[in-house]
Amino acid sequence: MDIKKISEMDRKSVLHPFTQLHDHAAKKYGEVTIVDGAKGIRIRDANGREYIDALAGLYCVNIGYGRTEVAEAISRQAHKLAYYHTYAGHTTDELAKLSDRLIKIAPSGMSKVFYGLSGSDANETQVKLVWYYNNLRGQPKKKKIVARERGYHGSTIVSGSMTGMSFYHDNMDLPVSGILRTGAPTYYWGAHPGETELQFSERRAKELEELIVREGPETVGAFIAEPVLGSGGLTPPPEGYWAAVQAVLRKYDVLLIADEVVTGFGRTGEMFGSHKYNINPDLITVAKGLTSAYAPLSACIVGQRVFEVLEAGAQKVGVFSHGYTYSGHPIGVAAANATLDILEREDLAGNAARVGEYFQKRLFEALGQSPIVGQIRGVGLMAAVEFVADPEKKERFDPSLKVAARVSNAARERGLIARALPHGDIIGFTPPLTMTNAEADEIVGIAREAVSQITKELG
Repeated sequence: MDIKKISEMDRKSVLHPFTQLHDHAAKKYGEVTIVDGAKGIRIRDANGREYIDALAGLYCVNIGYGRTEVAEAISRQAHKLAYYHTYAGHTTDELAKLSDRLIKIAPSGMSKVFYGLSGSDANETQVKLVWYYNNLRGQPKKKKIVARERGYHGSTIVSGSMTGMSFYHDNMDLPVSGILRTGAPTYYWGAHPGETELQFSERRAKELEELIVREGPETVGAFIAEPVLGSGGLTPPPEGYWAAVQAVLRKYDVLLIADEVVTGFGRTGEMFGSHKYNINPDLITVAKGLTSAYAPLSACIVGQRVFEVLEAGAQKVGVFSHGYTYSGHPIGVAAANATLDILEREDLAGNAARVGEYFQKRLFEALGQSPIVGQIRGVGLMAAVEFVADPEKKERFDPSLKVAARVSNAARERGLIARALPHGDIIGFTPPLTMTNAEADEIVGIAREAVSQITKELG
């Protein structure tokens, strides 16, 4: 491989997502990282250097890299039938099996599965389903969607609008109308002095109720949320949060969309985050871990309550007029079935619970006394370290210091990929669910060195 030639071709022709375009073109990022191979929890660049990928790509390679069973399943399907559409009732054997499987492993009350290619398009579909559902049941005003501050639901038009971080909106003419915003479940920053987690959760639920009442319950169609806050901070919900919120939604007949794009398929130590936190959703969004990113596939799992209205309405409106050319694509479906085989056979949700507990314990031991660490948090194999200038006073660093980015860069120099999350001075860890205790020790050791380096630089 001519690394220099590939790098120049890339700079001249690729529009990279979430990249400073001028700096990339001007080589201010340094050399282009050409990822050339991967195995287990490690990736390898074209120069032969290995990195521990403690982010599992983008929270997605749950079964780890290099699983030949999935590659073989994709190959078999491509040789047998590389593509056919699913319009007008067409299906494949693998699609029917996957759909049946998802209904059985999902939280109770689910009925049907609709497929796309990404979490973003799946959340776009969810909003259309909410609108369609309320039109069919004679409530055409019940269309507004409540989303949370710091929530992440994608970057397309409506999904990007539901995402609760302003830089996803800036200069993009987002958010669109009809999206309401309520507070994030971030007890560390959001709690009042002396307020317990339970009291904080009850206040957040009360704020949600006040928002619904203020807008008019007849206008609010759904509430969308991740069981565990993802890119907005990798933050587990405080005590009592989901029980309090669900009570409000039931009171005002507001659908619950559980965005399980990150938390689904073992990440929290349960198959779904909804299982972990006793969430009873009406609609569930999945992607990422569904195929462990071996092929693109997303899904909207539709609850019986919603589907009954859609089915009854078909007698009046006819065809369900939504779908994509690649809905239920055979290659993605084959990858998903092979991925679920591995997840179930190797009990990777159980491994995430066991190794995740060990990993968080080791993070506390290594970084809990650091003078720049305010909080260490997590659940399963989702963990975050948040940096502050003064832990006792909860005093933030000046954003210009870019503390989390510097820690992330220092870790990368040592062969560890840990993401500087986009909202605050936070580094996140979401490694493959195959991670061992020994590999957790490696990650913690490098993280400790990186934090120590930046602590010294900050003086």
